Amino acid sequence: MRYHMETKIQELRKANKISQAELADEMGVTRQTIILLEKGRYNASLELAFKIARYFGKTIEEVFIFEED
Repeated sequence: MRYHMETKIQELRKANKISQAELADEMGVTRQTIILLEKGRYNASLELAFKIARYFGKTIEEVFIFEED
């Protein structure tokens, strides 16, 4: 069984008029990490997932969509 994760980070970021660099600074990660998260090429640590969700006032499940193939 394979899994993949999608995120709503880009959608939330744009709705809140926050740049990738600004979000990266707030989260203590690189802009590249935000880019990879938005493209679904990187899975956030649980700590980072919580930080991002809290930043946007959402639950982890509202930001990160975990799917089984």
